Amino acid sequence: MGFDVNQLYAEICGDDVFFAYAGNIVSEQINLILEEIEEKFIEVSTNIKVRKKIYNIMVESLQNLFHHLDDVPEGLSETLGKRYGMIVIKRKGDDFRLTVGNFVSADKVKFLTEKIEKINSLSNDELKEMYKFILNYQKLSSKGGGGLGLIDIARKSDKKLEYRFFPYNDCYYFYKLDIFVSI
Repeated sequence: MGFDVNQLYAEICGDDVFFAYAGNIVSEQINLILEEIEEKFIEVSTNIKVRKKIYNIMVESLQNLFHHLDDVPEGLSETLGKRYGMIVIKRKGDDFRLTVGNFVSADKVKFLTEKIEKINSLSNDELKEMYKFILNYQKLSSKGGGGLGLIDIARKSDKKLEYRFFPYNDCYYFYKLDIFVSI
């Protein structure tokens, strides 16, 4: 167990943090996070188009966390909370970088990798067509989604999605997704 989620969070936060949260992802907290993000963007007079784009990406990212994150590995719930996730927004040059992270079971790594690689291989028009196809023909999953979350995030971001899986133990990885929005 060489991976330390608190160290990763500290590294991600570093300089130029616009917003940061690490803790339980529950419905009440999601609303508070979104309110705080919106207030911060208004305070700094961010372009309304950029603000809406980031807000929409954050809504989708938080919904993904809420519906799809796995409980933390045994022994971490006392310090991190059972439904731990992290959200960090940083301003880097001409971009905002949104980082979202959570623990996933090892059996989800291949599926997520393939899904993100497929999304990253598509043009904007192809993403739009894939989104429409899933919207029209896909059944809702048991968790209420149709698989649109990452596609919608990719459509709204300005660069390819970046991701990494940090091994925690044989059964769990920590999944980090970086999303970029141009200012």
